[in-house]
Amino acid sequence: MKTEFTSEQREQPIIQIMEDNLRKCVHCGFCLPVCPTYSILGDERDSPRGRIYSIKNMLEKGGEPSRQTVKHVDRCLSCLACVTACPSGVDYQHYIDYARSYIDSSHRRPLIDKLFRWLISTVITNQRAFVVAITAARVFRPISKIFGKRINSLVNLVPRQITKKQISDHNISFMVEGEAEIRVALLPGCAQRTLRPSINEASIRLLNRMRATVIIPKNINCCGAINYHLGAESAALMKARSNIDVLINEIEGDGLDYIISNSAGCGTHIKDYFTIFQNDPIYLEKSERISKIARDITEVLSTLKIPNPEIVAGPPIIYHDACSLLHGQKIKNGPRELLKKFGFQIVEIPGNHFCCGSAGTYNLIQVNLAEKLKFERVSKINSIIKNQPIQFLVTGNIGCITQMAREISIPTVHTVELLDWATGGPLPGS
Repeated sequence: MKTEFTSEQREQPIIQIMEDNLRKCVHCGFCLPVCPTYSILGDERDSPRGRIYSIKNMLEKGGEPSRQTVKHVDRCLSCLACVTACPSGVDYQHYIDYARSYIDSSHRRPLIDKLFRWLISTVITNQRAFVVAITAARVFRPISKIFGKRINSLVNLVPRQITKKQISDHNISFMVEGEAEIRVALLPGCAQRTLRPSINEASIRLLNRMRATVIIPKNINCCGAINYHLGAESAALMKARSNIDVLINEIEGDGLDYIISNSAGCGTHIKDYFTIFQNDPIYLEKSERISKIARDITEVLSTLKIPNPEIVAGPPIIYHDACSLLHGQKIKNGPRELLKKFGFQIVEIPGNHFCCGSAGTYNLIQVNLAEKLKFERVSKINSIIKNQPIQFLVTGNIGCITQMAREISIPTVHTVELLDWATGGPLPGS
């Protein structure tokens, strides 16, 4: 793609990176059929190729971006399906992230929109505030429609029953009996430890059974993904630096073999710390050390000795690929192979894989598009359930679970909850 940056603009390191990336795009169109928003809207400006061109124009022009550009950038899910499909290696992930950061610093959003985005990024990433918000949401659920689509959508995502038991924020070690094979840090997640603490509990039990000592570091923070994908780069980097310092202390203390995430979106972001801090001389080396040992939990489980399963032949299940696992971390076969080793029969969802519409906070901000995407995904899943004795919908991300659970007649569970059950843990969803 031809660019027209000025010589002054080309002196900026970020523009140099963006320009090199832009020139890789050859307008082939491979990204179009895999893009969820282009599939729904049929507008070139809502495709990766269209957004790349719009963002190029925005950066070349400088100043405040047009409302049209902001609208089409905001509609991007960052599902990264286009990255998987692109034969030219266009780094769309960081391109769209930089565009969001540029828009956040250069565009004046309507006050209501700005306040709502601030509310989301503040509440979800603060556990105490999130608990208060959930309590309020459950109280106001019967009348939530009067507050508008966004608030109603937010309220409806809150599960009707939430356990009060949560993993503590304090530095805790979950030791194995006898000698441990590895020592790992488990990142508990922001929303996950409140909405579905059973995922962390199952993760700890499962890792302990497989001879891994698990620690949850004190003062571990939100990974920064929510802020980052909303364009609030400064807040995201502040959270990331805090986490890096905490985790480096653990590495240099008793040591860590892996840093584990059981929330796909968080894992994708932590693995990307090294790229995010490329121009930070203080945190570059530290972030590389973190990213090198960051793993999705299924990657670590696949390297450990599997205990004898208590369920010889597991029931048929449907596995849904979380976009941040499939495209962000390039993890597709690992979770499936684990589930099969534990005896579960996997039924695949037919057709092309599309995002369920969760996409971090997308389902709170782009409510209509998120609902359409959810309907597309859930319709396919429910058609399978009607014709086969499926017992669980399984995925590796809390966002996908929350997005689809209310629309599915069977329990929607995390991969580790099912593997924990197979090796002696409680029945998921019970």
